Parts: sequence; structure tokens; C-alpha cells
Amino acid sequence: MPVSKNFADSRIFKVIAFGCAVLLAAAVAITAARWSFAHGYVLYYGDAEAHFDIARRILDSQTPGLEQIGTGWLPLPHILLIPFVMHTDWWQTGLGGTIPSAACFAIAAIFLFAAAERAFQSLPAAFAVMLLFLLNPNMLYLSTAPMTEPVFAASVAALLYATLWFRDSQSIWALLLAAAASNAASLTRYEGWFLIPFAALYLLIVAKNKWLAILFGALASLAPLAWLAHNQFYNGDALEFYRGQWSALGIYQRQLAQGMVRYPGDRDWRKAIEYYSTAVQLTVGWPALILGAAGVFAALWKRTWWPVLLLALSPVFYVLSMHSSGTPIFVPTLYPYSWYNTRYALAALPLAALCAGSLIMLIPKKWRWPAALIVAAIPSVFWALHPESICWKESEVNSVARRQWTRAAASFLAANYRPDDGIIFPFGDMTGVLRQAGIPLREALHDGNGAAFGMALDRPELFLQSRWALAFSGDRIATAILRGDKRGPHYELVATVIVKGAPVVEIYHRDRSGLRPPPLCEEYIGQACAPPAEEENK
Repeated sequence: MPVSKNFADSRIFKVIAFGCAVLLAAAVAITAARWSFAHGYVLYYGDAEAHFDIARRILDSQTPGLEQIGTGWLPLPHILLIPFVMHTDWWQTGLGGTIPSAACFAIAAIFLFAAAERAFQSLPAAFAVMLLFLLNPNMLYLSTAPMTEPVFAASVAALLYATLWFRDSQSIWALLLAAAASNAASLTRYEGWFLIPFAALYLLIVAKNKWLAILFGALASLAPLAWLAHNQFYNGDALEFYRGQWSALGIYQRQLAQGMVRYPGDRDWRKAIEYYSTAVQLTVGWPALILGAAGVFAALWKRTWWPVLLLALSPVFYVLSMHSSGTPIFVPTLYPYSWYNTRYALAALPLAALCAGSLIMLIPKKWRWPAALIVAAIPSVFWALHPESICWKESEVNSVARRQWTRAAASFLAANYRPDDGIIFPFGDMTGVLRQAGIPLREALHDGNGAAFGMALDRPELFLQSRWALAFSGDRIATAILRGDKRGPHYELVATVIVKGAPVVEIYHRDRSGLRPPPLCEEYIGQACAPPAEEENK
């Protein structure tokens, strides 16, 4: 018995346990990615499609370069996607979107494991924390899509581990890892900016050499400063991402000016907390929340206050955003009884997992491994009995119409578009049409191309050269084409895609002769549509 105890506390056993944690995290991530891709779920989220296509246009564009990153969303998730989206087949099928997210999900789980082991000095507690994170179905689904949540989770978990490592070692390498993780978080989601002063203050408290904490603050500020400079250089306003025309706040203010009712929680603390806590309950699950709430006291009793504080900051940030920045969260159990941004509540999952894991420290040492399995199993049984992921459901419900018109329009273009024809379209949801049709973005003209796009719409008779146009009925492109009938170029409306609950999609061509109907002809209404062959033979 003494031998086994000594072995359990040995460095060799810890190395073996860490290796098992790495293999387990990788196996879960790969399994989830394969399952989601096989079912075609990778790009259900509209934001997933947008992140995916923004990454592609950075290099595949008529005007490639850093300007294609845009100004609203932070750049790191797009940069990580570039090597994968530039593989044409992986871009067309969506496979390129799941690889970096799955990798970041596994990295997040591994760093959470390492941070919990360092915080609690307990491998059973660390495994419980990691399993609670790995086996959450909402996080599992997001780990298979090109979304920001897996990247941010990996960044925050790395930051937590690095700060605890620095506390114990005072190592410059730990400080540099903390700065790198902080910059990654700040280039992924804006709540990463919110973490910087708290992390700097903690390092100032635990650092023996206070100048190291100041160094961290300086290094961690590089990412926000770089993003401010990017916005200033390309848009003439360092705060374009916050208050610009296409920022979340700018869009919200236009909606309010048009008479839209304010989002729940806007300037209302009670509703902001109510909606966010409801979303947390739906995404994290009651068992994990109950275990986490009980574990808060165990964590504080063990004086592990810093991990609790750091991981609590992101949920606090979202409540503040709902109250003061027009950030909406809709859940199906509260008015207006719909799904929107439920994934933001997953910011509370690492906190719940870590606090639940701290309960293991209250158990006698010889019973900690069984206790860790029980703590991890309780939420898993709950999810087995309630298998539907609300984040998947949100992506599925909100994408039904978009997937229908995207498939129909892409089918028509795939049957008729020829290389180098050229096409003008509005970047955004429409980009999915080009992706599915296999049309490179360098052959397309869109609003991300700046002056060239504006000139084509303002003076189509001089600058509009594309043989194809893809538009929403009544938008700027459709209007420019109608205006061009007077002086040219002359386009014909060759297909119209009408899907219930979605804008009408129009496809124009300069010469409609020889156009063929696509295999999915029955899914749209248009002049080029003909009945399937078997119908003609009846």
C-alpha cells in the first residue's frame, strides 16, 4: 500500500496521467468533429459561415490583404482558419472549419486539466474538471464549427495555467506564456480585453519582482493596441469596431431608430441577469451548475480564489454587455421564446467545471478517484437523458431558410457558371452560395473590395464587368442592375429563389442563352427553371 501511494504521488505517475489527459481530449475532439462533419452541421451557424468565408477572402480575393479581416470581429480565429480554408475541397465542404476549432477545444481541456492540477494539487480533481468541460454537448458542438468559443476557451485556460505557474515558479517563461495567452484571448473576443487588468493585478500581488507584472501588462496590451491601430488605419476611426456602421452597437442603434423594441436586459440589470442565468442553465446544465455552486465554497476554503475569479470574469462581462452594449441573448423559455446567442452562456462552463472539481478536495484521499468519476458522471447522465444541445438547436432553427436558398442558388450557379465569368454579390450570407458552387472569391466582386465595388454600383455602365450578379431583391446590387438597363450593361433575371421566411434571392446574367436548370430545380422559382426529366416524360 505505501508503495502505491508513493507511486501515485510520483513524477512518473503525473506524466502518465498528463499523457492520458492529452489522449482523452484529442479522442473526444476528433470524435465530435467527425460526427458533426458527417452530419453536415459544421456551418449551420450563420456566424460560422461568416468566419469561414472571411478567412478565405484574406488571400482569395480581388483585393487580398489585412483589410479583408474586417473591423467588427477580432482576427485570430480567421487567421487560424487560413491554412485550412485555402484548401479548395475543405472550403467547399466545410471540413476546414472544424479542424482548428477541434484542436483549440482539446487544448482548452488540457490546459484546464493542468491548471486544476496545479491549483488543487490533485489529479482526480483535475480529471473531473476536464471531463466536465469535455462532455458538455453544447461545447462539443461548438468545438466542431469555426466559432470563436473554442479559441477563447483555449486562451483563457492557458492564461489561468500560466498565472498559476508563475505564482509557483516566478519563471519568466510562465510570464511570457501568460502574455501570449492574454494576447490570444484579446484577439479572439473582446472579453479578453476585460481580463487584462485583473490578470496584471494578480501577477503584481504574487510577483516577487514587481517589474515582471508591469512587463506582463505592457505585453498583454499589444493585442488591443494593434486592433485599435488596424481600425484607425483602414477606417479612420480606432473605435470603428465598437461604434461603426457594421458594429453590433451600430446595427442595434439603426434597428432602434426603425422602431424595434429594445433587447431584453438593455439598461435593465434584473433582466440581463435573468436572461443570462437562464442561458447558463440551458447550456451548462443544472447538475454541473449545482455541483459548481457547491464547489465555490470548497475552492475558496482551499484558498484557490484566483481561478474562481478569473473564470467568473467572462460571465460578468456578458451581463455588462447585455445591460450596456446592446448584446442580445434570447432563450426559448423567455420572451420572445426564440434562440439567439445562447452560446455566450458557455463562458460559465470552465468556471462550473473547476468549482465542481474542487469538491474532490473535500473527500478523503483514498476515495478521490471514485469521487472524481461520480462528479463527472452526474452531468453526463443528465445530458444522456436530455441529449439535445441548445446551441445546436439554435444553429439548426435559425439556418433552415438560409440553407435552403443557399443550396438552390448554388445548384443553379454550379450548373451554369464558367471559370472567369465573374460575379458581383453582397458579402455575408451570400458567400455560402459561391462556396457551395465552387466559385473562387478572387473571381467575385463584393463589398469587401472597397472602391471597386462602390464604383461598379455607382457607375455600372463603366465599371460593372461581371457576367453574373447575385442579389437580394431590392438591395444595392439589384438596384444598380435595374438602373443599368438605361445605359448598360444589360442583365436578365434568370433565376429567383423564394424561400418562406427569407429574402428573395435573384440571379442575373448578361446572356441567358444556353443556361441549364440545376438538379435542385424544384427548390426555386425562376425563368431558367424547367421540370425534372421524369416529369417531362409523363
